[in-house]
Amino acid sequence: MSQVIVTFKVMPIGTDTDLDKLENEIKASVNPERINREPIAFGLVALNVTVLVEDAGGQLESVENKLKAISDVSGIEVTEITRTL
Repeated sequence: MSQVIVTFKVMPIGTDTDLDKLENEIKASVNPERINREPIAFGLVALNVTVLVEDAGGQLESVENKLKAISDVSGIEVTEITRTL
């Protein structure tokens, strides 16, 4: 079965959120390939989380639900999906 590379924009609940702690919780939850910080505005920083996911029904939703379950996450958005070779 093929895999897809998915990038999520994870928004913290506020500017005072400990991003190092949030990154560690994301790493423990979904085992990402990469996490990049993206300044948004007024001190708010989003985390771009790149994950390798099996291209099977329900896998993408499973990762989304794990990210949404983290207490310091206010919202997530899929920003990119790329099929691997």
